[in-house]
Amino acid sequence: MAAGVTEGSTACVTLLGGSYDPVHMGHVALGTHFSSLLHADELRVIPAGAPWQKSKLGATGQQRAEMAGLAFAGLPLPVVIDRQEIERSEHGQASYTIDTLRQVRAELGARASIVFLMGADQLQRLATWREWQQLFEYAHICVAARPGFALNDTAVPQVVADEFSRRLGSLDSIRNTPHGLTYLAQDFAVDISATEIRAALQRGNRANSLVSPLVLDYIEQHNLYKS
Repeated sequence: MAAGVTEGSTACVTLLGGSYDPVHMGHVALGTHFSSLLHADELRVIPAGAPWQKSKLGATGQQRAEMAGLAFAGLPLPVVIDRQEIERSEHGQASYTIDTLRQVRAELGARASIVFLMGADQLQRLATWREWQQLFEYAHICVAARPGFALNDTAVPQVVADEFSRRLGSLDSIRNTPHGLTYLAQDFAVDISATEIRAALQRGNRANSLVSPLVLDYIEQHNLYKS
């Protein structure tokens, strides 16, 4: 647990999960954007173990966690790289977001505001996540939407749109309550694809504008994404 965020406190902690294969500036921008809006006390970055909805990853869990640490270093708030999903995967255990939120809630206590961050593409797939409706029992969910995106987008399942709309709250209410609310930020215009970055790296391009120089150096040192 990071200094300043203790069990039973009323702190606001933002959670940003992802494969981070590799971590890129879009991830950093999303975490920074919401942490700033919510005046979060901590941003917790959670690299996935073995994401069940994705094919084999190009970097190990350890490498992805280390790259995340490099990418998120130097932000103007405490950042924790939370390896719980990687550790579960290393022990042969399936890892789902609901498990992660339960563990974070048990760690931080009932009073802390826990805010799970995601992009609009993840919201479109939310109904496929294990126990997705129970996520709200442990955290708020904030979505960064591309310009023009709306909850009535045909790509969003109706059951998800209805649940999300019913729970819409203000940033202030999310900051000051433990869980159960949603927020849609429609002013987030970052659109970066890790797939495109890996393809550029395979072609020998450094993707300088998309990936932190520290992460690019790490990728080169560890000979990642070459084929």
